[in-house]
Amino acid sequence: MPNAIDILERLVGFPSVSARSNLDLIQWIRDELARHGIKSDLVPAPDGQPKANLWASIGPDAPGGLVLSGHTDVVPVEGQPWSSDPFTLSQRDGRLYGRGTSDMKGFIALCLALAPEMLARPLKVPIHFAFSYDEEIGCLGAPHLIAELGKRFPKPALAIIGEPTELKLGTRHKGCYSFETEITGRDAHSSQTHKGANAILAAAAIVGELDRIANELTHSSFNDANFEPPYPTINVGRIDGGTAVNIVARHCTVHWDFRATPGADPSLVLPQLERFIAGTVLPRLQRVAPEASVTTRPRAQVPPLVDEPGGAAETLVKFLTGANQTIGVAFATEAGQFQAAGLSAIVCGPGSILQAHQPDEFIELSQMLAGEAFLRKLIAWAQAG
Repeated sequence: MPNAIDILERLVGFPSVSARSNLDLIQWIRDELARHGIKSDLVPAPDGQPKANLWASIGPDAPGGLVLSGHTDVVPVEGQPWSSDPFTLSQRDGRLYGRGTSDMKGFIALCLALAPEMLARPLKVPIHFAFSYDEEIGCLGAPHLIAELGKRFPKPALAIIGEPTELKLGTRHKGCYSFETEITGRDAHSSQTHKGANAILAAAAIVGELDRIANELTHSSFNDANFEPPYPTINVGRIDGGTAVNIVARHCTVHWDFRATPGADPSLVLPQLERFIAGTVLPRLQRVAPEASVTTRPRAQVPPLVDEPGGAAETLVKFLTGANQTIGVAFATEAGQFQAAGLSAIVCGPGSILQAHQPDEFIELSQMLAGEAFLRKLIAWAQAG
């Protein structure tokens, strides 16, 4: 385990927030793997951003096998009251502190620490690493890697996404669909409000409608007691608009997301919202500004992880952990994307989601030890075939 902590220290030292490049971190991982003779490949971001996914395989060159998936990006630290440098690993009272320790560089560190053991064993089942970018802003990177499975890379049969579940078996999670609703009105001097069409006021009405729909969803037929909360949710996370207090705002954008229980989808929200915009918001704007518009565009579209009772991934992880029970997790992961591509997928990793995105994020040393034991059992399984 000391090697895993050393690796985690290096990973935490890369401030790989989603707004920045992850290439320095990815190159360090490539060098670490190459040091042990393990080849890796990159799947760069297709839009020219300085970001990339990494793929590496250990064991026989064959389809099937298992992929261990983790994301390399972390959420920002600005405005959070950290007790120590978030990008310097600190050990206190049996805990390892630093941004990404729990979500989810701890898991990646364990994979890299145990890679030499995987290489030393005569594996009958291949083990693959899939380390992605931009998971935190909508699982944007993984689909480009997943699209190469069965083409550039052999297609695994199983996927374990090492998000922090305290090594409990997450067999289902909500989908995450994010949107931006852009309002364009007409500007005017703030003393002449009757000559302007205020995009911020229109945004406020739209936010009110989203809140009404969200309250309605608490009694949805798609409620699922496996989740906390058990109903689909809407969150308005950001509003951008206006230029000055003495100008009627021409532009405003509302950024919001919809977290869907399995079986639900954005059709529960979008038609209602569009009717409200067409019937209430646009007429108000266009009375003054006929050119006014409101456009809702999708951003991230992350499918839910649907329960596969007795599925191959669940069966394997139950065998490895001895656990009999499964859980649902409210947060979205790349598991739904792997499942949609035909892999049997499960969410299971060290650390607690309660620490994710928090100031003084940490992972318990005991969870790192448990994660190490879990991966060693997985290696033994892959060797036995």
